Amino acid sequence: MNPNYPQIILSFTYRGYKVEIDRDELNGNCIYAAWVNHERGCAVAVPIATTTIDAIRRSKQWIDKKLK
Repeated sequence: MNPNYPQIILSFTYRGYKVEIDRDELNGNCIYAAWVNHERGCAVAVPIATTTIDAIRRSKQWIDKKLK
């Protein structure tokens, strides 16, 4: 098996968290994931999204929920 290295296509900071959008392929279609990095580590906030816009929107929602 070959390792699946992240292919970060976009990175930005939101409310003190660094968000990285990763692109991959599943069954011939592009899929996206959002990694959220913070001072205590990192997490996959969005494991699968069909568009970059969806991955960005859901990662921001994930951060907002964590900060409440």
